Amino acid sequence: MQPGCFDHQIYIGPPDIKGRSSIFRVHLHPLKLDKSLSKDALEKNLAALTPGFTGADISNVCNEATLIAAHHLNPSVGKHFEQAIERVIGGLEKTQVLQPGEKMTGANHEAGHVVVGRFLEHTDPLLKVSIVPWGKGLGYAQCLPREQYLYTREQLFDLMCAMLGGRVAEQLFFRKVTTGAQDDLRKVTQSTYTQIVQFRMSEKLGQVVLRSPTARRGAGGEAVQLGQGPAHR
Repeated sequence: MQPGCFDHQIYIGPPDIKGRSSIFRVHLHPLKLDKSLSKDALEKNLAALTPGFTGADISNVCNEATLIAAHHLNPSVGKHFEQAIERVIGGLEKTQVLQPGEKMTGANHEAGHVVVGRFLEHTDPLLKVSIVPWGKGLGYAQCLPREQYLYTREQLFDLMCAMLGGRVAEQLFFRKVTTGAQDDLRKVTQSTYTQIVQFRMSEKLGQVVLRSPTARRGAGGEAVQLGQGPAHR
């Protein structure tokens, strides 16, 4: 992009909780809601349950809630919003049949996330845990992330520990691990590299700017290799 083409660039990130509440107000207006629900309270509650959601995500939540209500032959939309949020986050509920051993492993895996998160200081509060298969996963532990933009190294470390709680639970209870932690390991790896490469939180490397872990060739490749040691630990 040449200088002068676009002199002013404005970054528009996902809306905060107030912005999400306002967007929900727009999308809830045409819906026929359950009479027991207060629209003001509902939009604030839904905004709190959807951190990081964009306007399109919020629109999908309202559409999914309407479809779920129609599927159950309900004339109004009420408790269906919770399931709609789950669909937007994790995908459609799957009806596949799991072996008893897989169910037990999945239950212990999700319990591991919950227990580790419960005893750590900087983890997000738990909202719901389920061993019903959704999307690509065989279960999930849904937390309620805080509206937070700055994190300390200790906070990020606690979050990574909670991500690995499922893997540790499998090892403790069954003396072996499964492929169920694939997504957890991906998130932990990405978080580790981000702390080292972007946030310079490695005591060994100090205040050195490293390249992205995906850029392994050319200038800066040696710096990335230096960052791999702390990442593996």
